[in-house]
Amino acid sequence: MWELITNIILILSIITLAFFACLGLYQWITRKSFKRIDKQIRWMILPVILVVITYLIFDKLLPVIFPNTMPTRPNGSGEPSFPSTHVLVVTTIFFLATIVLPKYIKNRTARIILEILMIVLISLNCIGRVYANLHTPVDVIGALIFAFVYSEIFYQIIKKRKAKSKDE
Repeated sequence: MWELITNIILILSIITLAFFACLGLYQWITRKSFKRIDKQIRWMILPVILVVITYLIFDKLLPVIFPNTMPTRPNGSGEPSFPSTHVLVVTTIFFLATIVLPKYIKNRTARIILEILMIVLISLNCIGRVYANLHTPVDVIGALIFAFVYSEIFYQIIKKRKAKSKDE
């Protein structure tokens, strides 16, 4: 059951990312220029690319280079487990969403409710991956650290871009 719950949370996070991608595509079409897409939307691609690179390194490359030395799932499946891809994807996307939400949702109460919902979903996802015996706490913590770093990079870029646009 917990595996199903975490899969649903993963899908919800991907739908969230797809929403922002569609918003960016809409802005591109209506504003007739890629440069006129909101900077937050344009820069969201960077942490997403970092997540994909992390996945490829830890799930595809390192197990081939170092066979039988990489951590595997506690359920005995032999699949690579570090970092938890579910936790990495869900946490990164929801962190990005919380950074971008203030630009699009002006109602503070609605924004806080969405942010709390995302925190609850991140928490359920982390607990569920361990409880379903798919990951160890170390796998989950590793994914949280990567997600935090990638989101912080995004936040710093956005913050720098905001300061730059105010100066101009």
